[in-house]
Amino acid sequence: MATSDQPKQFIPLNIAVLTISDTRALADDKSGTTLVERLQGAGHTLAAREIVQDDVEAIRAVVKRWIADPGVDAIITTGGTGFTGRDVTPEAIEPLFEKRMDGFSIAFHMMSWGKIGASTIQSRATAGVAGATYIFCLPGSPGACRDGWDGILAAQLDYRTRPCNFVEIMPRLDEHLRRSKS
Repeated sequence: MATSDQPKQFIPLNIAVLTISDTRALADDKSGTTLVERLQGAGHTLAAREIVQDDVEAIRAVVKRWIADPGVDAIITTGGTGFTGRDVTPEAIEPLFEKRMDGFSIAFHMMSWGKIGASTIQSRATAGVAGATYIFCLPGSPGACRDGWDGILAAQLDYRTRPCNFVEIMPRLDEHLRRSKS
């Protein structure tokens, strides 16, 4: 179990939130609002927030823009991880990953199992790294967003978490791009 090393200084991250939905607007986006409230409550900064339709190219365009933005450290998406014809978030985002984070999906499903049982298999929650930016794709329910943040992301995006966290390795995420080619 991860613990927090309180003497270490908290390092706030700039986190963008993308809701993927054909039916939501900011006024009724409960999942996106849940993520914004949680990340800001933890001391992080909301770098950007958008809603985009369930369309591969539309999703990819926003995520690519945020990956290229040095002011965005992490992206959290909500929605489009199911199995219906309109659920295309993994198809849109996974090809952008330089490194896939298989453990995120496993941890998410283990945590969800205790709450919703076998229904957790209906989610294709995924995560990875692209352009030195963390990307986490959560299901489109407020409960799944709460679980993903509270059970995984809050600790992993906190520099004080031990034995390890994502913040401490951020400076090394792009070292493959900085290596000289000889």
